[in-house]
Amino acid sequence: MIDIEPFSVVIFLVAATVIIAVLSNRLSAWIRVPAPALFLAAAAAAAAVFPILGTVPAEVDERIVTVALIFILFDGGMHIGWRRFRSAAGAITVLGIAGTAVTAAGVATAAHFLFALAWPTALLIGTALSPTDPAVVFSILGKREITGRTGTILEGESGANDPVGIALMVSLLAATGTGMDAVLGGVGQFALQMVVGAVVGIAGGWGLMKLTRRVSLPNEALYSVRAIACAALIYAAATILHGSGFLAVFLAGIVSGDGRAPYKREIERFSGGIASLAEIIVFVVLGLSVSLDDVLDPAILWTGLGIAALLIFVIRPVFVGVLLLPIRLRWGERAFVLWAGLKGAVPILLGIFILTAGVAHARTIYALIFVVVVVSVVFQGGLIPLMARLFRVPMRIVEPEPWASGLRFNEEPEGLHHHTVARGSPADGSTIEDLNLGEDGWVSMINREGRLLQVRGSTRLQAGDIVLTLAEPDAKLDRIFEQSADHD
Repeated sequence: MIDIEPFSVVIFLVAATVIIAVLSNRLSAWIRVPAPALFLAAAAAAAAVFPILGTVPAEVDERIVTVALIFILFDGGMHIGWRRFRSAAGAITVLGIAGTAVTAAGVATAAHFLFALAWPTALLIGTALSPTDPAVVFSILGKREITGRTGTILEGESGANDPVGIALMVSLLAATGTGMDAVLGGVGQFALQMVVGAVVGIAGGWGLMKLTRRVSLPNEALYSVRAIACAALIYAAATILHGSGFLAVFLAGIVSGDGRAPYKREIERFSGGIASLAEIIVFVVLGLSVSLDDVLDPAILWTGLGIAALLIFVIRPVFVGVLLLPIRLRWGERAFVLWAGLKGAVPILLGIFILTAGVAHARTIYALIFVVVVVSVVFQGGLIPLMARLFRVPMRIVEPEPWASGLRFNEEPEGLHHHTVARGSPADGSTIEDLNLGEDGWVSMINREGRLLQVRGSTRLQAGDIVLTLAEPDAKLDRIFEQSADHD
């Protein structure tokens, strides 16, 4: 009991930090600076004033960010779900794998030839900066939500390129020797991680849905805890089997995202809250673990700014833009996807990997990553709302709905379907009596911008409406409500 007061001081400081970080989202909306940038600046300033905050071992930082990323990726996969993923699977796969590789190669080439960095250092920097983070984009947009395939592609690309980037980095750090043997060893390691991670993730997501549906618990709060624990279990299982645990949890989230299950809404809200807290933790860890003396070194600062500029204005638009050409998108949406490739949580983790691996010039590489992430979050992120308007990206306003009224059932209601009316779908602009729901199907409830509409035959639906229908359990209603004209 002797140290209870000092420990209480620690709890007080941690709790106050979390509360301030959460409230900073209001400040972010007011000053139009992304909240992650505020976390970075505040943490870096705190570490400069109180140097003891920056003495946490890099290995501990790595563990913290790894756990945080497990929950971020699992929640991201659940938010996408299988139906949305399937509508843009080709684009997500191409950008997630090939896009990551060409971005890493482009940054490495520029770092070597333009900034005279040795090839091993340049490759590590390119790989660390190849993944993207749309969570920063969506936090900046606030109540506005990107609709259609654009939002799905952005989310899916990040979820896919995070595990790919991590697997590339692990392969680089694990590669030994030189020449063709090292290349083949790295390729084999990468392929093994991808295959094992995909198998474990798909099987784990399927198993999670079966477990949630068939094994009841005495308390509804335990369902959310079990889901999060299963995500961690899936990550660990894939990693133990020499696969990509991050790819596994992302795919598990996608597979289980659309499944009907008891307390599904509660699980999603709990997972979203954990992921939001994890995002805060990741940026605070980066701010605390970087040395401002290193960052403000003119050689590092100007090199980092140069790499950031090339990445934003040349490498992603050119290399990733070529990969986007076969994908069916409007030119404005295409340009927005290229602009919105912000850097965030995963480059931080990859930078910590480099620190803990003890490679040459590790502190310099980490400082360069810090500079690029800050520029990406502040400059790219700050211009996201303007770019969304300039490129006429389809969006809708999502007002918060703090009040809820619902019904609970002991058993899953048969034939109850939940839909969001997609722009350009057959239901968009149609009256209820014009919908072809079959003889035994009908609309039971319509939610429009948080208001409950009366259900009449003359009620005209519009994009963004949330519709509950009663029909046969195997009724194929997606084609009416959720498949727009641009559906592949």
